[in-house]
Amino acid sequence: MLNSVIVVDDEASIRNAVEQWLSLSGFSVQLFARAEDCLAQLPAHFPGVIISDVRMPGIGGLQLLERLQAQDADLPVILLTGHGDVPMAVEAMRNGAYDFLEKPFTPQHLLGSLRRALEKRQLVLENRRLHEQADLKARLADTLLGMSQGLQQLRRQVLELAGLPVNVLIRGDTGSGKERVARCLHDFGPRADKPFVALNCAAIPEALFEAELFGHESGAFTGAQGKRIGKLEYANGGTVFLDEIESMPLAQQAKLLRVIQEQKLERLGANQSISVDLRIIAATKPDLLEEARAGRFREDLAYRLNVAELRLAPLRERREDIPLLFEHFARTAAERLGRSAPPLSGGQLAQLLGHDWPGNVRELANAAERHALGLGSPSAESVGGPSLGEQMEAFEAQCLRAALRQHKGEIKGVMETLQVPRRTLNEKMQRHGLVREDFIERE
Repeated sequence: MLNSVIVVDDEASIRNAVEQWLSLSGFSVQLFARAEDCLAQLPAHFPGVIISDVRMPGIGGLQLLERLQAQDADLPVILLTGHGDVPMAVEAMRNGAYDFLEKPFTPQHLLGSLRRALEKRQLVLENRRLHEQADLKARLADTLLGMSQGLQQLRRQVLELAGLPVNVLIRGDTGSGKERVARCLHDFGPRADKPFVALNCAAIPEALFEAELFGHESGAFTGAQGKRIGKLEYANGGTVFLDEIESMPLAQQAKLLRVIQEQKLERLGANQSISVDLRIIAATKPDLLEEARAGRFREDLAYRLNVAELRLAPLRERREDIPLLFEHFARTAAERLGRSAPPLSGGQLAQLLGHDWPGNVRELANAAERHALGLGSPSAESVGGPSLGEQMEAFEAQCLRAALRQHKGEIKGVMETLQVPRRTLNEKMQRHGLVREDFIERE
């Protein structure tokens, strides 16, 4: 239950009496003698109720109400009025005030009004939270495409981890979309307005690694002209994505470990530490603990990085996502070129589903772009690919998705299009992890 209350009144005796009544009843109370101070210190999305006197020096209660309404139209404001202010308070309620109490008022009257206002505030905030969560899910579904069980679980994990201040290790094959997942962890979390710095550890020469990561002072080494801020310092307040972390030299692993532990770093050639606030997201294909046992990676760093782990399945293990991804990449490429993507034939779709996609999503995107350009079949023939049953399952899932998208989640239309009874359709949708709400158009 919410219990935060702000009391604004220029009379100290009223403030103190109200604070005493409310504190004894279990409320968290903050007092202000001036409305100006309340407005200056009011936190965004305040989860409580404002109680304010009407007549005060400077900004009065009605002006305060007007300004609070502009910030949050659903914030409950209870006005305290003298006898002559009652008509004014009634008019204020028509303009959005929650209630008014005529002085002198009893503690019971105040507590009753306050509890009802807090109940309303709780419902409003919960409704907002649900809408925001639904919006986040919709945005993430447009970013991490796929309807397979694995992709749906990955999206749930990303939303859960995005808001948590923990380091994350992403495991997956080459081309499986590790950087995109890292970007989602950043974009859907509280650091979204701060820098996202991506660094491929395998692409940096060992001799340049320390300067690239930590920066350097002028003259720190031959050719170091001027001060240079490193990637970690540049990302202060945001997220650093370290791809192919297993390629990081051991000497730099020790220094990265210190940064994670102390949230401080030193530029090359400097003696002064610099405080940094970073979230580290690392990506790797091999198991870092196995790398540590082989002497190629620090075990203590592996544990620091792997506070939470996300595993990305290769494309061959989520074949039902292939048609959706291919369609997206082909449409995007075609729109970039100002043309329409040619439709897939049944044979081409079977070819897509039969290919093993060793290059994963990256290879699929390349094949889709070639298809959009009219440069041949979407994939080469696959040897030792999936069984006929697996291909049929993937094709069935694609047909269900297409029908659900066509009818915007309306089950009756899907049944008529696919000519299946309701029970059969429900069973197939459940087996493929399809939910009608995901296909309903949002306003």
